[in-house]
Amino acid sequence: MAAKSDKDKRSQPPSAVNKKAYRNFELIEKFEAGLKLLGSEVKSLRAGRADLDGSYARILDEQCWLVGATIAQYQQAGGINHEPTRNRKLLLHKAEIYKIRVKLEQRGFTLVPLRLYFNDRGFAKLELALARGKRQYDKRKAIAERDQRRDMDRSMKKYRR
Repeated sequence: MAAKSDKDKRSQPPSAVNKKAYRNFELIEKFEAGLKLLGSEVKSLRAGRADLDGSYARILDEQCWLVGATIAQYQQAGGINHEPTRNRKLLLHKAEIYKIRVKLEQRGFTLVPLRLYFNDRGFAKLELALARGKRQYDKRKAIAERDQRRDMDRSMKKYRR
């Protein structure tokens, strides 16, 4: 059997996406962080058994941690398995951690995970965003704008023919 080409490795879809983050938060700035994982967690991620809903990141003692994310136990791991909801250390540069910490000290900001994926080198990465929570009327406004844009595109398509 032939080895996978570089193109096949890169075309792998994300292991987990936090869809609610895009709807419930206004994303200010995005960061990419590595994750410190156990072997069974990596295998479970490759199988697509991760969930980011309700998770967040926080900074404790000059280190960034992912809290509340669930990576299901790997079936074939036997007795040596990981805890599904444990806190996982995020690997960021000190300057990035400092920048994030300064923003988090301001009122209303939070650090939200957006997606969990493998880069082209095969390392697990987490895309984070500094975000501010949307209020109910902000969500309604975004939905109305999206519907208006969709109607406008429909009418433009009709007249282009």
